Amino acid sequence: MSWRELEGRLSDRQFDPTPRPTPLPVGRSGPVEPLPGAVAHGVVPYAELHCHSNFSFLDGASSPDELVAEAVRLGLTALALTDHDGFYGVVRFAEAAREHGLPTVFGSELSLDASTSRSALGDPSATHLLVLADDPAGYARLGTAISESQLAGTKGHPRLSLDRLTDLAGTDPHWTVLTGCRKGAVPAALQDSGPAAARRVLDDLVERFGRHRVVVEIWDHGYPLDAERNEAMARLAADAGLDLVATNNVHYHRPGRRRLATAMAAVRARRSMEELDGWLPPTGSAHLRSGVEQARRFARWPSAVVAAADLGARCAFDLRLVTPGLPPYPCPDGLDEMSLLRRLTADGATDRYGERTSERVAGAWAQIDRELDVIAGLGFPGYFLVVWDIVEFCRREGILCQGRGSAANSAVCYALGITNADAVGLGLLFERFLSPERDGPPDIDLDIESGRREEVIQYVYGRYGRRHTAQVANVITYRARSAVRDAARALGYAPGLQDAFAKGLERQLPSTALTSGGGEAPAGIPADVATLAGELCDAPRHLGIHSGGMVICDRPMAEVCPIEWGRMANRSVLQWDKEDCAAVGLVKFDLLGLGMLSALHHTLDLVAAHEGIRVDLSRLEQDDGVYDMICAADTIGVFQIESRAQMATLPRLRPRCFHDLVVEIALIRPGPIQGGSVHPYIRRRNGQEEVTYLHPLCEDALAGTLGIPLFQEQLMRLSMDVAGFTAGEADRLRQAMGSKRSHARMEALYQRFMD
Repeated sequence: MSWRELEGRLSDRQFDPTPRPTPLPVGRSGPVEPLPGAVAHGVVPYAELHCHSNFSFLDGASSPDELVAEAVRLGLTALALTDHDGFYGVVRFAEAAREHGLPTVFGSELSLDASTSRSALGDPSATHLLVLADDPAGYARLGTAISESQLAGTKGHPRLSLDRLTDLAGTDPHWTVLTGCRKGAVPAALQDSGPAAARRVLDDLVERFGRHRVVVEIWDHGYPLDAERNEAMARLAADAGLDLVATNNVHYHRPGRRRLATAMAAVRARRSMEELDGWLPPTGSAHLRSGVEQARRFARWPSAVVAAADLGARCAFDLRLVTPGLPPYPCPDGLDEMSLLRRLTADGATDRYGERTSERVAGAWAQIDRELDVIAGLGFPGYFLVVWDIVEFCRREGILCQGRGSAANSAVCYALGITNADAVGLGLLFERFLSPERDGPPDIDLDIESGRREEVIQYVYGRYGRRHTAQVANVITYRARSAVRDAARALGYAPGLQDAFAKGLERQLPSTALTSGGGEAPAGIPADVATLAGELCDAPRHLGIHSGGMVICDRPMAEVCPIEWGRMANRSVLQWDKEDCAAVGLVKFDLLGLGMLSALHHTLDLVAAHEGIRVDLSRLEQDDGVYDMICAADTIGVFQIESRAQMATLPRLRPRCFHDLVVEIALIRPGPIQGGSVHPYIRRRNGQEEVTYLHPLCEDALAGTLGIPLFQEQLMRLSMDVAGFTAGEADRLRQAMGSKRSHARMEALYQRFMD
């Protein structure tokens, strides 16, 4: 911002932002280039190459989706996501951009020689270096560099030197290095020591990364010194023979997010905005701008705007190009993965179902053959072998372990010993677990006794290598209470009031309630706190670890997604959550700790010690006396049926077999309760209400639950029987109905369902 503009804005006079002709600076060679002809038609090609989302964790105030939508509205030719020290938001960014047809560039602003973490300081100590990946190879190498910096440091405090980054880059890193923001080495040297020192730093970058890979960056946030700095940086680029690009060092998608960005900076520094005032930007200028606006701001260097568009086009690629797979499973000589899976399944099926010629459950072997054909067709034998391997480790080590969820619908899983539910005998729908039209691997959850789950996790690390294995992240987002607490802190309220405001809220209060009722939350918190907290809600706060998700990769994990240390010892965690992993194709295995399995193991040991009997949990007899106790609600401490709601329902339902228990547990869940299914089922179960069906075609799917839909498998069968869906379409409907990102998918299936 020029002094003339600053004076005009401060005096509240009307100001024409169109720059007046300015004489060429001393030492600048050649005339100022004319603006591209496209300006006359209101279009200037421009790509934003320096952009932070809210996955820079309290240093960006807009989501990747918001940034993409605004970039499309402004007509940008490409957009880069360059969050601090990570690829945390790149999957959401790539998915949003793909929907809009916006080319994507992937990079990161690396923290070099950081003596402290980014939190608790108004101005963290690290030097910044902006690195863009030129292509998937550059992405893989940059992910490796980020991982090394994260693993060399501690949680939230990566450690990386410029020398080490140079070594990791090698002779051809497939990167483009930008000089970056005010904390970049070149701008910092310029400010602290002048042009000569800045030139020495710039020459050092060129020597390290190559002349064709270093680009000088200029940006204009409207500060009085921006023009002077940009003039000097442009002169440095010209003298060194380097390209010059314009960016806006973006931290939010629109100017209106400036206050939220300021509050986030205060939260990060653990101060109030008033205490942090000296460190905060005076204007809301760090937002996305169109090519036309950038051309006006950089009228003295129009080639810098064009160069940004050119560089964006050169570096853009689709994230799907980095899609990984599972590592090959080690097979005995002469066998491939599918052959080994067929052999293991046949051995287990013989034990569970008997020989093919004398099967104990009709149709079991035919179902197994059909499932194996689907698994082979989808190319998933390695997945089943990995899960079988984990289960076998647990069995060898005496660790109670059992598959749960939709895996129980698979006869192959039953034959392999992964689950203990006879899918054929129970008539379960295999397509609920895996259908021929599925576009990703199945999902098998393993319950493991909680006291020994760490042994299993470390086995997976050791078996497949820590470089190829990591745990899945859980992105901790702001909820109403945490948002109110941090908003109050940023606004300068005393710690006691911060806690009082937060504790006065209902635990699950939706974020929309914070700004309802004329700007005041229901708990009576101040309007300014409620408004700011409402803006904070759902933004990423920090990274946690998923309860049990692990991923295994056919290449070093860091080449797909950087990894960092978790809070727990010896836990390395991805920078992506489970939905990000699924979107990219990383295969997840859920190893879930279950305290009840530990209690059962202890019980089995006591029975063996005192009675000399080793109980097999998969072959328990049905005991009428036990069902009598259940019907009397004598179930305190009994897993799954010990809640007050369950104990209140048991005497009315009076379960007398295993199926009754399954229904009992399914009834006391949010869906059936909110859908009004509990009382109608109990009345029908007790003969107080006639069993009816909306249509005769519904009877096959709903007969087992007396005409009341309770299970996802029933939804799938209904769509197949009533609407003629294929098994794959039925599975997509199930996923759409159960997904929080489902509206578009539901709309796509609506017409097909109605036809």
